[in-house]
Amino acid sequence: MAMMQGSNKPNNEGKPSGGPPLKAMTAENLAPPTGMEGREGDLAKGMQTLVKTIKIKVPYPHDTNDALLKAHLNAIQFAKDNDLLEAYVAHDFKTMLPLLEKTKAMIEATGNRELALVMNFERTGCFFQMFLDAHAEPGKRSFTFPFRKVLNAAKGLGQFDLTEEEILDQWWRPRYLGYGKAIGVEFKISDMDENGKVTVELAE
Repeated sequence: MAMMQGSNKPNNEGKPSGGPPLKAMTAENLAPPTGMEGREGDLAKGMQTLVKTIKIKVPYPHDTNDALLKAHLNAIQFAKDNDLLEAYVAHDFKTMLPLLEKTKAMIEATGNRELALVMNFERTGCFFQMFLDAHAEPGKRSFTFPFRKVLNAAKGLGQFDLTEEEILDQWWRPRYLGYGKAIGVEFKISDMDENGKVTVELAE
């Protein structure tokens, strides 16, 4: 039946039939800021490197932290071979001390001991670029110790004779215990479980 002349039915021609009103459909609302504005080129290069890395399957599937792990393993192996592990840990502590002192000052100013974990884990690429599955909860951080895959592949080539336990006990744990002491807290660092998980907690 044809529409009767003078119908009160609203005319929607040229208007959206659903969703937000046109005046709310701004560029900002439809595409919120990403935090990468002005660095799109850097993001594109980073994504290209990511894809190239995880496409590597031989001699083993690479993760995005592969080169970083190998650099650390080279240095740790050198220190072990030359009986310099303690000196290497001490050098690392000396290098980190200016940042640790800033963290200590923040904790003293705020009384917030959680900052000891935040500043050593979430706020530093030195950690999260290497430990890819870190989990945070109040007073505790847990993650998979990341060296197993690379060690297993490299040992077959005769590159390293290190074990995960050596790396944790003689390099990683001493460093982080020292970091905690420098910022005025005590870290409790677990051994690895059967899945390679390690937990760091704030001691009471």
